[in-house]
Amino acid sequence: MGDRELIRAAFAVRENAYTPYSHFKVGAALLGKSGKVYVGCNIENASFSPTICAERAALAQAVSSGEREFEAIAIVGSMENQVNTLPTSPCGVCRQALFEFGGNSLRVILAKSEEDYQTCTLGDLLPLGFGPKNLES
Repeated sequence: MGDRELIRAAFAVRENAYTPYSHFKVGAALLGKSGKVYVGCNIENASFSPTICAERAALAQAVSSGEREFEAIAIVGSMENQVNTLPTSPCGVCRQALFEFGGNSLRVILAKSEEDYQTCTLGDLLPLGFGPKNLES
């Protein structure tokens, strides 16, 4: 699957985001090594702490389906009814959650549109990440 198809999937699921408080909708499409795509959107909550980010929603769907290894994730976000002006990067909690399964090499696609996007690795976004290897003796 190419970057544009992954970005398109992230844009499509972003429409399902539940954001009555921030009005900032995020969609994520996570590509498993199997070739299957798992999507997620952000879901807010009035008490804020139970809010789930799009990236972790996609990751939860993937892990619940038995997928444990990933190649890439596309992330898109913007205020409701507005065009993206800046790329949306995963928050610290999402970076840590993705690191558990993707490590430094997970490709991260930050898109403003299908044509306007940048890529980096999770290692770029989370240098010296703490993961499963840190718990090995």
